[in-house]
Amino acid sequence: MKLKLALRRTNLEEQLYKSRKQRISSENVLQQVQEIFEQEAVKADKILEEIHSGSAGNNNFNLDLLESNRIFHLSDIEKLCIDYRLRFLDSGYFKGEIPYEAVSRIKAIEKEQQISLKGFKIVAPSKLFKLENADDPLLFAPMGNDYFYLIHKWGNDLHPLRKLLMWPFRHLENFIGSLLVLSFILALLIPDGLFSPQQTTTQFFMIFFFVFKWVAGLAIFYGFKKGKNFSSAIWRSKYYNA
Repeated sequence: MKLKLALRRTNLEEQLYKSRKQRISSENVLQQVQEIFEQEAVKADKILEEIHSGSAGNNNFNLDLLESNRIFHLSDIEKLCIDYRLRFLDSGYFKGEIPYEAVSRIKAIEKEQQISLKGFKIVAPSKLFKLENADDPLLFAPMGNDYFYLIHKWGNDLHPLRKLLMWPFRHLENFIGSLLVLSFILALLIPDGLFSPQQTTTQFFMIFFFVFKWVAGLAIFYGFKKGKNFSSAIWRSKYYNA
């Protein structure tokens, strides 16, 4: 007669409880978890306070622990801001919400680097900053010598045509060129024979000249009234009308 041993199958959940019980008593589990949560909350609050304060300073990174593809020179950031008409300012001017993912990323870097990050900078459209009156933020930490480490990106991507739409506002030369093109198109839309039965090339360029004066006058008036400036001049300005 064969004997069958009735072996009870292993319940992983029960084994997990036993493992925890050997490490810590059940009464202290909630207390320990609560302490961990409180410590993490304190760290998060400290990081947010540092971001909102916008304090200056560089960070002594251990370069061997950094991702090289996230290191950018100031000239790279300048070109991005000018191309897309963005601002690169101290994080203290940022009025948008800092996402939890960014805070978590900072905590991870601080733990790995064994430092407290400071001097945060943010790249974002002007509307996301609290600018003094005189869709896609990037959070940086300064490394010194005009180098910055990209911490986190959040929000929606910019409109695919933003770079093209902001092209006229990069520099004065771009602006004048755009006005010339717009004036030329408007001059072409004026019907032939409006001023004379047979329009000559000379007459067309005279019309083009007057259209350009009209368009340029409106643009200059609007620019002065709204206090607008070119992207190359405002990308690091904290003033709304600079």
